[in-house]
Amino acid sequence: MKEATRKMVTDVAVFACSQIAFYYAFKYIMASVDPNRQKRLDAKKQSEEKLGKLGKESVKLNLNEYEEQIATELILPSQIEVDFASIGGLESIISSLQESVIAPLCFPDLFQSSGSLLGAPKGVLLYGPPGTGKTMLAKALAKESGATFINMHVSTLTNKWFGESNKLVAALFSLARKLQPSIVFIDEIDSFMRERQGGDHEVTGMMKAEFMTLWDGLTSSSDRIMILGATNRPNDIDAAILRRMPKRYAVSLPNVEQREKILRIMLRDARLDKNFRLGEIVRKSQGMSGSDLKEACRNAAMVPVREFLRSREGRESMSRARSGAAAAAAVNGSASSDVVGAKANGAANGSTSPASTQSIGGAAKLNTRPLRTDDFFRSDTAETAIPSGQAYNAQAHYARIEADPVD
Repeated sequence: MKEATRKMVTDVAVFACSQIAFYYAFKYIMASVDPNRQKRLDAKKQSEEKLGKLGKESVKLNLNEYEEQIATELILPSQIEVDFASIGGLESIISSLQESVIAPLCFPDLFQSSGSLLGAPKGVLLYGPPGTGKTMLAKALAKESGATFINMHVSTLTNKWFGESNKLVAALFSLARKLQPSIVFIDEIDSFMRERQGGDHEVTGMMKAEFMTLWDGLTSSSDRIMILGATNRPNDIDAAILRRMPKRYAVSLPNVEQREKILRIMLRDARLDKNFRLGEIVRKSQGMSGSDLKEACRNAAMVPVREFLRSREGRESMSRARSGAAAAAAVNGSASSDVVGAKANGAANGSTSPASTQSIGGAAKLNTRPLRTDDFFRSDTAETAIPSGQAYNAQAHYARIEADPVD
């Protein structure tokens, strides 16, 4: 009897061990052939790196694989060079954003005296013609707001498997809730939140419904999460989305004063001729956006450079620069080989000597003349200068969407 019992126990133990071994072997094989395994590992590593720089620990946050994928869209303030001081002509919008949006979002304790009337809005919409500074405003907010900034790409929320997109949308809001106060920025929001129609795909409708429910649903009243959208086609956005974005700022084409401020910021580091006439450029650039003005300044700055490169001195400088670059590349290549050999030979005494670098034939700085006013009205080949006749007008036609008043 004892022998039979012992044998039965042994058989059960062997069977259990074999099943456990089969489970882990099958799990290892499936993980090895999983095409998304490396993508998940990269997302986990990148999310941990970004959260660490933000002073957060992913272990304490207990992120799932979907939240880790969303965390790769986090924007670090150190990655952005744009601040509010570098944006010209939008002071009224910047002031309104700081006072009525950022302050209540980041410092809710200061606004509790009036209940919920002074709370931060759930959504903000920036709309206007292309190139007027909507995305630049979002960059400045990411740098100076003090809130967690998630630059959400629509492609991150899409997945070929049914139901995965909804899980990614849920992960977006759960991650934003864990890192609140949070700002979720969606550029060209009209492409994602387009007005719903009967011919829409089922997955698209489910994503929009999930997004709106988590954004302003039954359980989201206490969340400090703000959706920031930018678009140049506000009429295409769904009415339910516009209702959730009560703060709307029309970023229109710059007027005379705004164009002057923009040009002063763009030309503050440029060498200008003593007879440079900024007012003439401001007057003839009517109807141009901030992006158009930047390209005009870039093209004008290339005129003296082009003149120098086409001169004899410029050709000689370029020839010396090419020779110096080739010599430096050769020295760096041989130095790298020496370092590898030194590491191998110096392993015995535990010391390695770093490679010494030297500058050979360094390129001289461009000896260009100062920038003149007429450089803005010259064109070369396919480049377009500021029109000297009828002013270019890039103003798009918009329906009457009530914008938030700014002082």
